[in-house]
Amino acid sequence: MRHDLVAPNVAAVEQPPKGDDKEIAVLDAKQVKLLVERLRGRAMYPRAVTALFTGIRRGELLALRWSYVDLDAKQITVGEAIEETQAGIRFKTPKTKNSVRDVSLPDIVVDALREHRRQQLELRVALGLGKLTDDALLFSKLDGSPQSPRAFSKEWADVAASIGMPEITLHALRHTHASHLIDAGLDVVKISRRLGHASPAITLRVYAHLFRKQDDKSSAAINDAVASVLD
Repeated sequence: MRHDLVAPNVAAVEQPPKGDDKEIAVLDAKQVKLLVERLRGRAMYPRAVTALFTGIRRGELLALRWSYVDLDAKQITVGEAIEETQAGIRFKTPKTKNSVRDVSLPDIVVDALREHRRQQLELRVALGLGKLTDDALLFSKLDGSPQSPRAFSKEWADVAASIGMPEITLHALRHTHASHLIDAGLDVVKISRRLGHASPAITLRVYAHLFRKQDDKSSAAINDAVASVLD
């Protein structure tokens, strides 16, 4: 079309249909507690709590290396992501320039990763694989190679079903993290940076309905304050 070698595409002037805005699935506090309790002791536990309490993407989670982790400082650096294509699995830079970021870790994740590292070291010794290198992946296959993102999603679906929570998708963990940050009243700019969004505008668009709920709480608080003054 650019060189006038083919006829114009008549579909190019038509507007694509709008997709249905589906409600984002999130877990409330009771569901989060239940999920953690049911996963504790399983191989999925460190991966799940890291995803849930950091909000990082699936590809970012599977690309984490021990050199990116500082458990004493309670922080991880998101610097890579895994992408699965027809040619296979490859490492790439994260989705946007803002996706390269430092993410603070709550104690539950620090404890889970310490125990995960200990078990990983013991397994390597038992298999005669030697010490754990700094560039080793946190969540790899037994031979140290990266796990397929699609295989990880399938594994999560099986685990979620086995603990009686089949409706909880892997992506719901990221949405839940964002939801709890919004509910806590955290600034949208800080939320956007933690999630690795290109801009706060994307955060507002994706989680618009959650911000509206937060605004409703603000209105209710103002009404209560006004009522107390008038009484």
